Amino acid sequence: MSDECLFCRIVAGEIPAKLAGENDAAIAFHDISPQAPVHLLIVPRAHVSGLRAIGSMSDQNVHKMLSLAADLAQKLGLEESGYRLVTNDGPDSGQTVFHLHWHLLGGRPMTAEFA
Repeated sequence: MSDECLFCRIVAGEIPAKLAGENDAAIAFHDISPQAPVHLLIVPRAHVSGLRAIGSMSDQNVHKMLSLAADLAQKLGLEESGYRLVTNDGPDSGQTVFHLHWHLLGGRPMTAEFA
């Protein structure tokens, strides 16, 4: 855990968040500035700075993190219509919290635009 990392502090329960789901490897919570009707953040419990550092996670924990995203998409009724799962890595990508996280977005048609 990094004492300065916002997501580490959410994982530790020091900062409240509206939880959507969890397992022993990851937690999911609602984004405070949603960009879609469903906008969750799925973060590993251990501090990992971004996708380029994913090698520090075990394959099993990476699988559990992505499985949590898929399970939540199903639970929230997004499977049939579709959803987007995206991560940003590094400042030029728009990453603002340097703790690996996936955005699960759905509940409306997504555009092809990313910028």
